[in-house]
Amino acid sequence: MRCIIIDDEPLAIDLIKEYCSKLDFIDVVGIFTNALDAIVTIKEKKVDLIFSDIEMPQINGIDFINSLDNKPLFIFTTAYSQYAVEGFELNAVDYLVKPIPYHRFIKAVSRAKEIISNKNSTMITNVFSSAGEKKLENDYIFIKADYENVKVNLEEIKYIQGLKDYLKVHVDGTNKPILTLMSFKELLSKLPEKNFVRIHRSFVINVPFVKTIQKNKVVIDDIRIPIGESYKEEFYNRLGIK
Repeated sequence: MRCIIIDDEPLAIDLIKEYCSKLDFIDVVGIFTNALDAIVTIKEKKVDLIFSDIEMPQINGIDFINSLDNKPLFIFTTAYSQYAVEGFELNAVDYLVKPIPYHRFIKAVSRAKEIISNKNSTMITNVFSSAGEKKLENDYIFIKADYENVKVNLEEIKYIQGLKDYLKVHVDGTNKPILTLMSFKELLSKLPEKNFVRIHRSFVINVPFVKTIQKNKVVIDDIRIPIGESYKEEFYNRLGIK
């Protein structure tokens, strides 16, 4: 991946350069303390990825990314977490808060590498049907939880459980589900039908996480989730089970 670094803090630049030097799939082709100086390099060197600070003189990182006609992938690197939602709404690969831990840097650039690989292999388009064909534009959604919107990667959602007044979104890698007052209808409208299936009035599952199907139950992580009678036929047909 050809990348550039845009930051007005020398220490931040040095850290990202050091992190990049440890990875053989990243090539730093430009370093800039002023975002406007990076435009020519972005066009001429066909940059794949931009590391950009947000709070900078002349033009901030968000406005700069917005100004680009053909945007490369980009990762925001900043000391200010309040820009996170705005950054992700621009489809940032990730949002790294300074000081940046190495493991978070690795996670962010690995995701960028995967996105580029998917594009190159023409696997970036996910299609699902809902009153006609529709493209899945993002591989994440924001879920309203308490007083904030939590970014959740679709591929990490294992299943969703409906309770009386709220939903529990069970996410891979954590034992603590996300609680939200969103309705099933509202949340399902954000999820691709290709992978997410309602199998019970109180459960929606992400099919790739299904370990086995036992009579009237689906097993995910040794959790047995009931299949409702009114959902069984459609669910079995979706999976080609007779």
